[in-house]
Amino acid sequence: MQGECVLPETMTAIVCDGAGGPEVLVPATVPVPAPRPGQVLIKVAHAGVNRPDVMQRKGLYPPPPGAPDTPGLEISGTVAAIGKGTSEGMLGRRVCALVTGGGYAEYCLAEAGHCLTVPDAMSLAEAAALPETVFTVWHNVFERGLAAEGDWLLVHGGTSGIGTMAIKLARLFGVRVIVTCGSDEKCDAAREIGANHALNYKTCDFSEEVLSITGGRGVDVVLDMISGDYVARNIACMADDARHVTIAVMGGVKAAIPMHKVMIKRLTLTGSTLRPRPAEFKTAIADELREVVWPFAESGQLRPVMDQRFALADASAAHARMDGGDHIGKIVLDVG
Repeated sequence: MQGECVLPETMTAIVCDGAGGPEVLVPATVPVPAPRPGQVLIKVAHAGVNRPDVMQRKGLYPPPPGAPDTPGLEISGTVAAIGKGTSEGMLGRRVCALVTGGGYAEYCLAEAGHCLTVPDAMSLAEAAALPETVFTVWHNVFERGLAAEGDWLLVHGGTSGIGTMAIKLARLFGVRVIVTCGSDEKCDAAREIGANHALNYKTCDFSEEVLSITGGRGVDVVLDMISGDYVARNIACMADDARHVTIAVMGGVKAAIPMHKVMIKRLTLTGSTLRPRPAEFKTAIADELREVVWPFAESGQLRPVMDQRFALADASAAHARMDGGDHIGKIVLDVG
């Protein structure tokens, strides 16, 4: 290990004691990992809580081969050690990082290429709430969905971590955004965050409302976390040549697709999962984020919407908060 400082041999991490509810998340003492070539070891200050962590806890989303069993896909902190071939200039740097797992712990490994330097004016708590959502939204809305200035974007789950980041990035790049939420209060919050329009899906037909808002034209991009019967409803309010990007299947893995509408409108249906993608792919996204998106973080124009913070030992309470569905923005664990 290069650049090694005095590190403990063991650390506290949150592990899943079986599959189930938030109560299966328990603290455990585990070895501190050593960085391999191209990696850094981060002394974790904060860890973001995300829906894939919940799915992993329930036994529905196992870690990819080689990933830690400990949940946690995004962290912030200070680089404590580096692996062979990693720039020594990273030692001691404040970073946030997208990781394949292991974030709910006092120390966590990250690929050096997946780290973003935390601006001086940004708190480490805010920084921990950025990587998973920024990587996901940038890749799926702007790279796969090809969103461009003047486009209309429809986002389901408008007050989730992904939804709030989609609103933020859309507005920064001149994309008009419509979101759906499950209450009038959440709709109000989404509009305050920057959504052009927010629709309560429990009290209106969002397809009809989207067509009304867009003058019958429809939206250019859909960021869909629901799938199931939402797919046909999304297609009904999409414009010609629009792109439908699926990133989760909370409403079911199967969908009935009206293929004649896909043909007539020349639609593109795509989707992705980020966690199992190769390290080189995520490095390429990080490089683009540094160039195109991170200047907004450095200027203060891009900040995450923060919900609540919990101590690492209270990870089960953080998951209960997410399971309850009342959160607006990101839930974060305070680690060190």
